[in-house]
Amino acid sequence: MDGKEYNSEEEFLKDYDSSIFEKLSLTTDILVVSISDEPVTNYRKTSKKHMSILLVKRTNYPFKDKWCLPGGFINIDENLEDAPKRILERETNLKNIYLEQLYTFGDVNRDPRMRIISTSYIALIDKNTLNIELAPNTSWFDVTITEKNNIVDIILNNGAETIKCQIKKELKELTTDRYQFKIISNDKLAFDHPLTILSGIERLKNKAEYTDIVFNMMPELFTLGELQQVYEVILGKKLLDPAFRRIIANKVTKTNKQKTGGGHRPSYYYKYKKWK
Repeated sequence: MDGKEYNSEEEFLKDYDSSIFEKLSLTTDILVVSISDEPVTNYRKTSKKHMSILLVKRTNYPFKDKWCLPGGFINIDENLEDAPKRILERETNLKNIYLEQLYTFGDVNRDPRMRIISTSYIALIDKNTLNIELAPNTSWFDVTITEKNNIVDIILNNGAETIKCQIKKELKELTTDRYQFKIISNDKLAFDHPLTILSGIERLKNKAEYTDIVFNMMPELFTLGELQQVYEVILGKKLLDPAFRRIIANKVTKTNKQKTGGGHRPSYYYKYKKWK
């Protein structure tokens, strides 16, 4: 084909031989995140919130019996945006939830089977309001993330099993404060999914203050105290009331309904302004 002249694109495509190129495969992995209530035994105490992610235990090689994010291969005739919706429903039974493209992971050796590139997505839900039964090999894991000297420790726990990962952050671009991540240790997660988890949580943290993304994790009605807890879990810090009010200014509207009981003073419910 090189050096040959063509009179039209149709003539070129008729003569085109795609077999001269090496093949690669494309997958998608979905990080499902929820901020949920911890169980409380004392009704006078306010229920604290924690961050959870949904993992799937693999039943086949490679990485058999290890945990991973919901994911799978993209079909040759499938639009990229349709693949995570199909795969998420197949792997977990979840559907019709918020999805946002996250990052593309393309390390040459990220999958032992072949050269596979993964376009990852982040999905946000309020798991307290789920009314479906999740797939049997899935489990919610609470997330704890700590960072010291650009070393990030991730601990995932579902009450029966603990997963630990450690990732190094290296500054990639000084002018834009962009980092690249490198896995130092990983005992029970398949593939390079610790990188997806950290990338997704950092994306959520960065967007929480300047977008309305948090409301994809909230029920229809909530108190300001509940909303503040969700922001604090995502941002990893306590918020003073003035700072919190600035974040949510013009985002919520007060209803005439109140939350009562539980040994606390009644609190008004609010809702996200843009929900219909």
